[in-house]
Amino acid sequence: METPFSDNYRFLARYNHWFNLRLYAACDGLGDAARQQDNGAFFGSIHRTLNHLLVADQVWLRRFVDCGTAHGAPWPVLTDAIRMPPQHPLNQPLHADWTALRAHREALDSAIETWLADAPPDMAGWTMRYSNTAGTQRQHPLWQALTHFFNHQTHHRGQVTTLLSQQGVDVGNTDLISLV
Repeated sequence: METPFSDNYRFLARYNHWFNLRLYAACDGLGDAARQQDNGAFFGSIHRTLNHLLVADQVWLRRFVDCGTAHGAPWPVLTDAIRMPPQHPLNQPLHADWTALRAHREALDSAIETWLADAPPDMAGWTMRYSNTAGTQRQHPLWQALTHFFNHQTHHRGQVTTLLSQQGVDVGNTDLISLV
């Protein structure tokens, strides 16, 4: 273990990728109509919730790129993985097509794992400065944003697993410790 702090985020990136592969595989069994049906979730449907995660992840990844650049560590693997306009709304789907959504998710998850595998051990302690979506200036250690980044994904994936369960689809065990 290089450093427990950095290794934690590498582990969360691996978990993120593993969980998303399982989740998208479970969703594959549904047709487009079932994935896009509004079931009363915060973003309505499975498809819209997964789109929101993809959009929000890219908003955060763009901020991480800016932070890295400010600290002399530009991350082209992240820059190349971000495929949306800078001001794309968090509640507007990026992909109407399921295959495109899934492919973009897989590419993004691979980029996140690669980024964190290559990130310097002191990165989590860097100061991160950005404006949130409301324009409010923020400043805090990068580790707090990384923790939010992964926690946000877990939160919305939990919503999707509930929506899948309501349709009779079992994603299986998705506990973090199951990956160990």
